[in-house]
Amino acid sequence: MKVYTDLSKLDEFKNAVITIGSFDGVHTGHQKILERVKQLAKEEEGESVLITFHPHPRLIVNPNDTSLKLLTSVQEKVDLVNKYGIDHLVFVPFNKAFSLQSPDEYIRNFLHKYFKPVKIVIGYDHKFGNNRAGNIELLKTYQEELGYQVEEISKQEVDHIAVSSTKVRKALTEGKIIPATELLNHYFSLTGEVVRGQAIGKEIGFPTANIDVKDPHKLIPGEGIYAVYVHYNDHRYDGMLYLGNRPTLEDHNNYVCEVNIFDFKKEIYGEQLKIDFVRRIRDDEKFPGLDALKKQLIQDKANALAVLGQTSKIEIKEENKKPLPKVAVVILNYNGRDYLKEFIPYILFSTYKNLDVYVVDNASIDGSSTFVENSFPDVKLIQFKENHGFAKGYNEAIKKIHADYLVLLNSDVEPDKNWIEPIIELMERDQTVGACQPKILSYKNRELFEYAGGSGGWLDKWGYPFCRGRIFDTLEKDKGQYDNSEEVFWASGAALFVRTELFKSLGGFDDTFFAHMEEIDFCWRLKRAGYKVMVRPKSIVYHVGGGTLDSTSPFKTYLNFRNSLITIYKNERSSKLMWLIPLRLILDGIAGFRFLLQGKFSHIKSIVKAHWHFFGSYSTYKDKSFEELEAIEKISIGKFDKKGIYKKSIIWQYFLKRKKYFNQLS
Repeated sequence: MKVYTDLSKLDEFKNAVITIGSFDGVHTGHQKILERVKQLAKEEEGESVLITFHPHPRLIVNPNDTSLKLLTSVQEKVDLVNKYGIDHLVFVPFNKAFSLQSPDEYIRNFLHKYFKPVKIVIGYDHKFGNNRAGNIELLKTYQEELGYQVEEISKQEVDHIAVSSTKVRKALTEGKIIPATELLNHYFSLTGEVVRGQAIGKEIGFPTANIDVKDPHKLIPGEGIYAVYVHYNDHRYDGMLYLGNRPTLEDHNNYVCEVNIFDFKKEIYGEQLKIDFVRRIRDDEKFPGLDALKKQLIQDKANALAVLGQTSKIEIKEENKKPLPKVAVVILNYNGRDYLKEFIPYILFSTYKNLDVYVVDNASIDGSSTFVENSFPDVKLIQFKENHGFAKGYNEAIKKIHADYLVLLNSDVEPDKNWIEPIIELMERDQTVGACQPKILSYKNRELFEYAGGSGGWLDKWGYPFCRGRIFDTLEKDKGQYDNSEEVFWASGAALFVRTELFKSLGGFDDTFFAHMEEIDFCWRLKRAGYKVMVRPKSIVYHVGGGTLDSTSPFKTYLNFRNSLITIYKNERSSKLMWLIPLRLILDGIAGFRFLLQGKFSHIKSIVKAHWHFFGSYSTYKDKSFEELEAIEKISIGKFDKKGIYKKSIIWQYFLKRKKYFNQLS
């Protein structure tokens, strides 16, 4: 691409196709215009030309206007336009004399004289000349005389571009880097000279390069810590950048733009750095002292490295490429502020491109909602005024969510960076897969499978659930023994991928469950409709467990025994229920005897309470089973898929035959 800053030194363009404008940011709307200009130039066997102005016309026409904030400097604009394949970029020196040209002079003595275009691509409301008196209609009156054609950009497209620029500036000012990046289709950048600071960062182990952004009209994002890429001498380095007034350093309380470049020890005072903003790490905060600040910076660096290690270069979007399915990660929260603080960053670091993250707050009283709003502006928040529990909480939230796939994720889960892609790839490839889960390992001991789902859930012939990698309280070490993707009976609610349409068509979870085992009931209904439930161990997450309901809680025991009976009653055939329900009561009694030996009297009471509830609500669950059968029949694609059912008793195998591991079962 050739760049011009002097009209007297322009080349003689061949069949020039031109467009004119500020093109500040060169965002997605601009990119569509550039694609059209390139396409027309190819059709005309000519050259594409972008004409822009420097300085910005507003600075000349309204010199007292200090509100102008630009997304791109001259060099940044050059780099971006070159990236998008334009042949010629012309910076027209904009001055008072140029602004005073009449519209006719602008057309004859500027556009035609210097460019002799065959095509002009322009917006319907483009104004030019003294007092902006010229418009597209005037341009069209000269088409025959001067030998060009005007292609008008529709009102809708121009409005989209205007809104897009406004949104980018607003998002950056608020520190919302991800939405800004999506609108730009490239990273927002700052370029500046490294100047001397006060070397305070060096004292605490985080030396920084202070950046002087010379252009007073360059937009600076909101205050905070950012994960960034730093470009120096044709090399790109990872780093984290701080923008703010350093509230912790009361004796040095002045605004700075400073970057800590990771694994970098060169002296670069007076050198130019270009900084790409990748993601915001946190707000600016005041700490009790330097020790507390240093501790936070260590965490900030870890978070930045996690972001940068998982973020590849942003690719130019291809119009003919099949769009990625929309995925919504939905985190149900009740008083889990600390979990949200710790684990949401890992979710935001996910490499999947078409992703929305929701936090659904079940009337928490620990400030969770306010914390999410302030700390994670890219996360969408749904708030309830009462605690609906796990089942109803998700059901009510998902009514408000539009996506191709849902990921129902516990708040105490740390996913790997590429945990979404393997499962979506599988479900896109096989449309009969209704639900899927990743491999779930223990957050506290990452060698072990985690209780909540291991590597996929099974059910024995009497309706008792267990997992590949976990039977009752025995957790296996993960040695890759269950790394094959295969059909299972149920997928864990700790990290449940499901097609949104199927979830809604089946009525979601059973509200009466409140919490615990609702995912088994849901997956059972899916399988009755002929859909598969899968585990995809290429996807890995780490689960704390017990984050919402502790495993030793008598209330969880109550839910366990009650919901298990409900699940069986609603999904098993009537002929089997005649002997299975009495047998389950006997087995539950044996479980109660074990609690007696352990001195867990409150758990015995929970079992009795569960039985009383089940039999007291017998007719209610009968009606519900008929309703669910109707929903199943409407979406059915085949016969009941029985994969994942163990045809023996897991109790017999585990307690009497001492088979503790899944691969010992026959």
